[in-house]
Amino acid sequence: MTRIILASESPRRRQLLETMGIDFSCLKPQITEELITGESALQTAERLALQKALSISDAGEDCLIIAADTIVTCAGKILGKPGSAEEACKMLSLLSGRSHQVITAVCVKKGLDTEVQSEITKVFFRTLNRKEILGYIATGEPFDKAGGYGIQGIGSVLVDRIEGCYFNVVGLPLSRLYKMLQKQNIEVLGV
Repeated sequence: MTRIILASESPRRRQLLETMGIDFSCLKPQITEELITGESALQTAERLALQKALSISDAGEDCLIIAADTIVTCAGKILGKPGSAEEACKMLSLLSGRSHQVITAVCVKKGLDTEVQSEITKVFFRTLNRKEILGYIATGEPFDKAGGYGIQGIGSVLVDRIEGCYFNVVGLPLSRLYKMLQKQNIEVLGV
């Protein structure tokens, strides 16, 4: 049986993978996430997902590694995880009343076989007032999430609608991952 490793410490990714009924363990990827000038958001997400998978170096040939990277982009800017309340406020103010893209790149690696695919979801925010923004920041939820919000938590009330995969916005596009795992003969749902 193939050992599966999720190259992530994200509780959200762990929970999403658990919903697929897959037996796996988690290892923290050993990379420094940095932006490269001239690289698109899609290229950045795909590069980081690949680097995360490759950083799990002690995995054997029979081990399958799943890694992902999520990037939020709005008005030509990549929005990472806010490091302060002020930064979260700027991000949420930028997102207010407009749409943005959430890109999650997924890498599935087994031995020398490596595949990277991406999912893009368009998210539309309601127009937020300052009190809502500050109230949301006070919950503490924005600080470990790209773009400064979590659609699966309290941040769901900030979102008017989405176009695309909801699970992608949470951090792991399950349908896309399912298809990638099928190629590796990993059974999900008994198929």
